[in-house]
Amino acid sequence: MHSAGIWIRLKAFTLDYLWIFLYLILVGLLTVVLAPELQDYFNDSAGVAQLTGFLLVTLPVSLYFAIGDSALFKGTYGKRKMRIRVVDIHEQPTGILRSAVRVIFKFLPWELSHFLVYRLVRLGEDEFPLSLMLIGSVIYLLIFIYILTAIFSKEDRSFYDWMSGTKVIRT
Repeated sequence: MHSAGIWIRLKAFTLDYLWIFLYLILVGLLTVVLAPELQDYFNDSAGVAQLTGFLLVTLPVSLYFAIGDSALFKGTYGKRKMRIRVVDIHEQPTGILRSAVRVIFKFLPWELSHFLVYRLVRLGEDEFPLSLMLIGSVIYLLIFIYILTAIFSKEDRSFYDWMSGTKVIRT
């Protein structure tokens, strides 16, 4: 089977992001209209705010991709529409564990960004710590590596595909 290039993968992600966007609207309605007391958790310590964001956004989105890309569903909505699929390096369907590892690596820059933002919001007029600068640098470095490996690797595999032993193929 042929590998799926970066453009078809981007189209699939865009289709998936439409569902994620609808979910984010639902979370927004939940935290503003139906259960405004949830906003208090975002105003608590950086750790509590990040955990709340993780449980409401990152975890459900990660589960969508981990379960959707596994052998259970053979692809998220976007991947099925674009006729691509995540498989292991032997082109066998991925199990839930391998799919979850792939998602952890894939969304690592996203979660690091959340970590950074929650700390920056509380920084105020204090000096910008070197540790936060390093985290910001790691975020951009990972994104850069992910994009470059997806574009220039032999099988169009991103860094997170290499780390999880997966690849995306056309079906």
